[in-house]
Amino acid sequence: MTTPNDLKTVPDLKLPRYLGTWYEIARLPMRHEPEACTDVSANYSLQDNGNIRVHNRCRMEGEIEEAIGEASVVDNDSARLAVSFLPKGLRWLPFTKGDYWVIQIAPDYSVSLVGSPDRDYLWLLSRTPHLDKTVRDHYLATARQQGFDLSKLIDTPHTGKPTA
Repeated sequence: MTTPNDLKTVPDLKLPRYLGTWYEIARLPMRHEPEACTDVSANYSLQDNGNIRVHNRCRMEGEIEEAIGEASVVDNDSARLAVSFLPKGLRWLPFTKGDYWVIQIAPDYSVSLVGSPDRDYLWLLSRTPHLDKTVRDHYLATARQQGFDLSKLIDTPHTGKPTA
């Protein structure tokens, strides 16, 4: 079994290429995102302070829910981000940021696998709302190799009603 320090990330993530809209294909359960969320998307954009604006959206019972946060690079490694969804005035507080580490990225930046070093969080993201099963399985195999337990993996439904 691997340890949190062993989580390998993308060696040279180009953040400008990573920015834009991503669709959640699958995820591990988390308290901030109910299992019933559909059409989950995230938009990343560069802010004036050099950090990244994170705009997450999903559909819950027909209504769009959204959360806006901020991500910053950790230890000058662009593949390791710390994200906070607290109000701006509280983001300085310690232990209020979540790990967002890019584990694998397609050469054309069309698919991304993101997780946390404790292996509690995992997201499979795509530039389109649907992903070929072979590609999906390839990325999830990487997650398994890095020590993620995928027994509770949630496949995110996309209904064709975009949130992005």
